[in-house]
Amino acid sequence: MGGRRLAFRSMTVIALLGTGTMGTAIGRRLLATGRRLTVWNRTPARTGPLVTAGARAAATPAEAVRDADVVITMLTDATAVREVLLKVAAVVRPGTHLVEMSTIGPRAVAELAGCLPAGVPLVDAPIAGSAGAAEAGRLVVLAGGAAAAVDRVAPVLELLGTVRRCGGPGSGAALKLVLNTALVTAVTATADALAVAAAVGVDRRTAVEALAPGPLGGAVARATATDAAFAVTLAAKDARLALDALGGVPAPVLQAAASVLAAAPHPDGDIAFLAGVRPTDAATHDKEQP
Repeated sequence: MGGRRLAFRSMTVIALLGTGTMGTAIGRRLLATGRRLTVWNRTPARTGPLVTAGARAAATPAEAVRDADVVITMLTDATAVREVLLKVAAVVRPGTHLVEMSTIGPRAVAELAGCLPAGVPLVDAPIAGSAGAAEAGRLVVLAGGAAAAVDRVAPVLELLGTVRRCGGPGSGAALKLVLNTALVTAVTATADALAVAAAVGVDRRTAVEALAPGPLGGAVARATATDAAFAVTLAAKDARLALDALGGVPAPVLQAAASVLAAAPHPDGDIAFLAGVRPTDAATHDKEQP
């Protein structure tokens, strides 16, 4: 434990690249626990809430990471992360640790490692949980990477919630695909069940109450949530990642869910829209492109 406490004291500066809904929630948590935080976002105005809370805004990704001990990326997809890493590779200091928290899949994690200079380890650490859980420090962080690198950043990750050590590089990203596959297929199944309820004259409240204690209970809660922000377009991206990872192995339920997501009429809304929740509300992406 003494070694880990030493690592925590030495990691005093954190750079956060991407301040969408989840990035902002993570930033708030880090600031609330006394960390020094520099933030960058493609749309500078979106760093405003964190600057007000005490963060320093950087004009470019390179400026953000120049003095950082830990760099966290929370961006839309692998393309966005790759673009940012190429911009910071020339200035990031050896010994800095890169924590990739976006949902990009294990193949992309392996490719991104090649974008970093020697001496800059990459830990893939996607998260399970909502923005509210992030601010409360109740996320589940799925950490993959070399054991020494995960040990080094664990004190920072533990500020955000429970750290689940998944194994070597890419293993955290792999487990996140498993979890998101379960999420998108279960939510779309719940939407279908509610559509059948409407067709046969069962009112929505009765159907939800009947489904809640059953095998879809967790999905029902998520499909009827009004306080979450996981955009349909991002869920569709994650479904495509999972299908790509299957390499042609049949997955008819996931394929059907991906088709539903691709055709959804409110792509920027939360996945609860699939079940008819908040159909006219505007929602924001939980991550931000560079």
